[in-house]
Amino acid sequence: MEKINCIIIDDEPLGRDLVESFAKEVSYLNILGIFENPVTALSFLEENPVDLVFSDIEMPKINGLDFLRTLENPPVFIFITAYREFALDGFDTGATDYLVKPVRFDRFLKAIQKAKNHIDLKRDSTNSQNENDKIFIKSEGKIIKILLSEILYIEAQGDYLNVVTTSEIYSTQMTLTAMEENLQNKKFFRIQRSFILNLDFVRSIHGNMVELLNGKSISVSVNKKDELRKLLGM
Repeated sequence: MEKINCIIIDDEPLGRDLVESFAKEVSYLNILGIFENPVTALSFLEENPVDLVFSDIEMPKINGLDFLRTLENPPVFIFITAYREFALDGFDTGATDYLVKPVRFDRFLKAIQKAKNHIDLKRDSTNSQNENDKIFIKSEGKIIKILLSEILYIEAQGDYLNVVTTSEIYSTQMTLTAMEENLQNKKFFRIQRSFILNLDFVRSIHGNMVELLNGKSISVSVNKKDELRKLLGM
C-alpha cells in the first residue's frame, strides 16, 4: 500500500503528541514533520510533497482555517480542535473531516479513511491520461472508474456521496467539496449545499426547481439560480 505523507500542526504539546501516537498506529501513514505553528509548516509544505495535514484551528499568528485558505493547492486537511463551533467553517474551507478534542481513536480512524479515499481519488485522477473525461471513486472496497459524461448528479448524504449515473448509483465516503475540486469540469455545477449537477442533463428550470432529463427535480439555492441560468444560456 502506498504511504500517505502527513504533517501535524498544533501549538499545544499534548495535542501534537496525541495525533502523533494515533498516526503511528496506522501503517500507511508516514509522518514527515511536526510543527508548533502554520508559519513554520508553510516552508516545509513548499519544499516537500505532503498528502495530509492534521491541524489545530486556534493557534497564534494565523489559525488553521485561514492557513488552509492561503494555500493554492492544499493537501487534504483534517482539523483537530477543542471548539465544536468551528465545524461548519472547517467543512466550508474544504477540510475532509473535523475532530473535536478529546479525540477517540475510533473517530480518528474514521477520519483517516475519509482522507485516504480522497487521496486515492486524487492519485488515480493524476495517473489517468484522460483525467478530464473520467473520475475514480472508492466504493464497496473497489476503485471504480466513472465517465463524467454518464454522471447525472452527485448528492451528499451525511459522510457519504451518492454518485448517480445513467446506469447505476455509487456510494463513496468523501465530502462534496472534495468531489467538486476533483471534477474540474465546466459541465458540473454545485446548485446547493448537497448537490452537484451535470448541466448536460438539465431539462428545465421552473421557479427554484431544476428538472433533469430522468425526471428528477432538485431545488437550487437562490444565490445560485442566476449563475445556473447563465451557464445554461437561459
